[in-house]
Amino acid sequence: MNYLDEYYNNYNEEERLLSRHGQVEYLTTMKYIRECLGETAEPNILEVGAGTGRYSVTLAKEGYRVTAVELIQHNLEVLKSKLDGTEPIRALQGNALDLSFLPDEAYDLTMVLGPMYHLYTREDKVRALAEAMRVTKPGGSVLVAYCMNEGSVIGFMFRGNNLRYALDRNLLTPDWHCASDPSELFDLVRTEDISSLDAEFPAERIKLVATDGATNYMRETIDAMDDETFGKWMEYHLAICERQDLIGASHHTLDILRKK
Repeated sequence: MNYLDEYYNNYNEEERLLSRHGQVEYLTTMKYIRECLGETAEPNILEVGAGTGRYSVTLAKEGYRVTAVELIQHNLEVLKSKLDGTEPIRALQGNALDLSFLPDEAYDLTMVLGPMYHLYTREDKVRALAEAMRVTKPGGSVLVAYCMNEGSVIGFMFRGNNLRYALDRNLLTPDWHCASDPSELFDLVRTEDISSLDAEFPAERIKLVATDGATNYMRETIDAMDDETFGKWMEYHLAICERQDLIGASHHTLDILRKK
């Protein structure tokens, strides 16, 4: 985990989610979190890989009971610094691959919004999903975020002029799938990879959502928008973010599952 520790000790995740372009992913994810909570009375919420608490702390400050589990100590310290002690939240250090300290079928909503970015084998991904499913009540929701392959090929390799870097390090397969490598930090998937993982579990997919869509291809344009234009961008984005013909090109997706 040295690569992850070094990355998150030096990267300002808060700044990304608070930027105008980062707000698209955040606002979209919050919309679907609220949809999943629906009318559930006093839901019990778990976030695995809570990072610095952008989602967990927000929900706890609204009065929801939240358990936030985070692997990286630095992130956990930032999360705790946002709390005044009145929020109904437990913040624990832990690994998405082993949630044995949490009971079976305890949560109405389980969010896995970061761990899949940094799990590099199918075995680990299945293990993390199995743990998330185990702790979720039957009929409860499991929300899983992924980093997508094409967003990085188009945005990082071509637009960012990093193609030679990738080729020299054999980071691309012949069919343009990015290779998993812990030193590169992020694991990148396609929609068919997500569907293959889902097939391992007794769960129904409710939706697969593009949480930022085209936003990251035009960060500078988004960040420069005035409030009215950004409002229209959000309106447009939310109108198309469930279109399956567009989802593979998003940088981030949210897989929404219901446990059977």
